[in-house]
Amino acid sequence: MSKFRNDKVMPRYFAIAIVMTLIGFAIIGKALYIMTAKKQYWEEVASRLKRDSVSVKPGRGNILSCDGQLMASSIPEYKIYLDFQAGADDTTWVKKRDSLWVEKFDSLCAGLHEIFPSRSIEEFKQNLMEGKHKVQRNGSVGARNWAIWPRRIDYNTFCEVKALPFLSLPKYRGGFHWEENNARRRPFGSLAQRTIGDMYGAKDSAKYGLELSYDTILRGTNGLMHRRKVLNKYMDIPVLNPIDGADVVTTIDVGMQDLAEHAVIDELKEIGGEMGVAILMEVKTGDIKAIVNMERGLDGHYYEMVNRAISFRCEPGSVFKVASFLVALDDGVVDTSFVIHTGSGVMEMHGRPMKDHNWRRGGYQDINVARALEVSSNIGVSYVIDKFYGGNPTKYVQGLYRVGIHEDLKIPLVGYQPPYIRMPDTKTTDRAKYWSKTTLPWMSIGYETQIAPINTVSFYNAIANNGKMMKPRFVKQLVKDGQVIREFEPEVLKERIAKPQTIKTMQTILEHVVSQGLGRKAGSKSFKVAGKTGTAQVADQYGSYHSGTTRYWLSFAGYFPADDPRYTCIVCLKKSGLPASGGGMSGVVFHKISEGVMAQHLKLSVDDARDENSTFTPEVKTGDTEAANYVMSSLGVKGLQAAAPKTARNIVPNLVGMGARDAVYQLESRGVKARVRGRGKVKSQSIFAGTAVKQGMVCELVMN
Repeated sequence: MSKFRNDKVMPRYFAIAIVMTLIGFAIIGKALYIMTAKKQYWEEVASRLKRDSVSVKPGRGNILSCDGQLMASSIPEYKIYLDFQAGADDTTWVKKRDSLWVEKFDSLCAGLHEIFPSRSIEEFKQNLMEGKHKVQRNGSVGARNWAIWPRRIDYNTFCEVKALPFLSLPKYRGGFHWEENNARRRPFGSLAQRTIGDMYGAKDSAKYGLELSYDTILRGTNGLMHRRKVLNKYMDIPVLNPIDGADVVTTIDVGMQDLAEHAVIDELKEIGGEMGVAILMEVKTGDIKAIVNMERGLDGHYYEMVNRAISFRCEPGSVFKVASFLVALDDGVVDTSFVIHTGSGVMEMHGRPMKDHNWRRGGYQDINVARALEVSSNIGVSYVIDKFYGGNPTKYVQGLYRVGIHEDLKIPLVGYQPPYIRMPDTKTTDRAKYWSKTTLPWMSIGYETQIAPINTVSFYNAIANNGKMMKPRFVKQLVKDGQVIREFEPEVLKERIAKPQTIKTMQTILEHVVSQGLGRKAGSKSFKVAGKTGTAQVADQYGSYHSGTTRYWLSFAGYFPADDPRYTCIVCLKKSGLPASGGGMSGVVFHKISEGVMAQHLKLSVDDARDENSTFTPEVKTGDTEAANYVMSSLGVKGLQAAAPKTARNIVPNLVGMGARDAVYQLESRGVKARVRGRGKVKSQSIFAGTAVKQGMVCELVMN
């Protein structure tokens, strides 16, 4: 083995160590040099080669009425900005741009003032100059993302702004750029607003209603795009195409909704009411055709603020008596001939006086079960329930559960409150749950319970539907590109809420309530109506009924036509002070709604409206009228030929009134993709007539 020569090896190690140390210092020095002296240069290089993954938002689906009318749709809105450092890499262009800025500045501000008159020319000048001279963190002068106008603007306004001097320059030259957002708009305004829903504009997220419940379906799926900067221009490279959201077809009928809203508001104004609710439900399917939630604002006008129809859980009052007697009749403890001695209208029930509404006029004396419901006798109902269920109140409450008044409807709207009807409990220390001797008789007439209007109307709908309880249906279909991707079939909650004979008996009683009882004002001369009135005192926030002015919850629930039920409806009004009458106030609204709805279903013969002595002229749609003119000439009709519209090939034409074939031809011959919804003539087009044609345009045509 050779001997280790320390005097020769160690100098070599030292030499290598010194070289490596020097190399290390050189690397560190170069890194510091790049990080400091060459920082700006490499940042510019990085910005030119930077590659980003950009999320591409899909189009949000529409919400449609039952007949395909738009109730909520997305339209583009724009936030507009100015980049005062655009084209900074090109020194020649910067000088030219600055001279253009000085030359066009006054006309630019004048144009902005003309478009946005709320801000003066001087204010626009001050705002833009502030952005131009703003110093950035890196020391450069000029804001990169300076807002020209603080709020979003629509497409037409955006086009006007884009045509102004200086702003019409290319994006990476003049610096004008924008942020596009989809704004939610309701063509019918506040119609069914709380049910249809709304969006948070800035966050692009749903607030409430069907917009929130079906948000994932309406929203669609984001796409992905890579963006690379090459020669001061960004190239967008699609990686994953966005998938637009599906359309939601609701059960709401626009005509019925409008009718119901006007009827409720008119009555609220008449009586000085605080709140009004109306629900119109189709008997066989459970479809909600109209749902109204009106509350008085601070300015005295009425608005949809909260969906009270599904969330306002309160003591329902006398409309609950139908459930009480349905239980008793179904259990067989009484029949309609059972006589009740109501006396002079006041009866003591376990130490508390039970009163009928006419106790000051002597009461009803002796009446049977059927008549007790017709005149809404508190004594009649409470006496029967207390007599036959006082020893076993649990059986009565179980009966209420059985007939469906306590059913959790599980409706697809956030805020729904299921009914609260408590079971007897005499051992609890919770005062709100304690079951006293007076609980049963007062529960039987609509107190001591908490039920929302949607549950009450579903119960009455089951009676109209011969005992079959349907789940309230708000959405019929999900549609994508004109194809139904999901169908929501009518859902049965209970096949039978009571025996068939019991249901028939109750149907007869409810008819008599309207024809010869307290519900006369809800009736109609054209068709039969069945239903029940309700007037209840409403407790205040402290649980008291008599603190100051008494407030009332006035109701009428029923169905029509009674001999062949098609619709069930409930109307609830809240007001303070007397007079207060469920039949005389809510019944009037029910009457207006039922008459209006049935009037829409009148079918008249076309022959009755035709004059046999006149010449029938066929209707001609606008569009390509060459064939139509030939037919009209052959029929001998002169002077009615329509001239085909002439529009430049680079301009979107006016398509309103055209048939689908002509409208699609006009668009696609110009390179614009057509999307058709509905059938008939073109009612509206998503791209306004006169708009310049651009590559990739998609125009939606709504037919009617």
